[in-house]
Amino acid sequence: MKTLVKTFAAAALIAVSTFAMAAEGPGAKATKANINLSTADLALEHYVAVTTEGESAGVEQLFTEDFNQKIQASNAQSNSRSEVVKSLKKQKGEKLNCTVSTDIIEESADYMVAKVTLKFENFTKTDLVTLERVGNDWKVSKSINSYK
Repeated sequence: MKTLVKTFAAAALIAVSTFAMAAEGPGAKATKANINLSTADLALEHYVAVTTEGESAGVEQLFTEDFNQKIQASNAQSNSRSEVVKSLKKQKGEKLNCTVSTDIIEESADYMVAKVTLKFENFTKTDLVTLERVGNDWKVSKSINSYK
């Protein structure tokens, strides 16, 4: 009897894992592709694509381990790296209906601060983004958002 239960349990696990892999589909691993973040400009460009165009490839690669996002509004919020990555993955494929402009505020060999402005029909979101060199790649280490 115990052998029969173990056999059914093993068969159920195999079936569940097979269905899970099939649900992910053949393109699922493409979202974990390495993105070229060798320059601050490439990292900033990818950040804008991730936040405004629903790009999901390389999201985990884009942020430093200690990344922090602050949202300046009537009720100020702070989000951790894992919260932001999770939120951005949920927005996969969703393109924001806004005009985007970027301005480099400060730049050095290992550090960049940029202002990303998203102009929507009824409001404007300003995102001050800090990027830093981590090894051979550039990563986003901080984001401060405000709304007008």
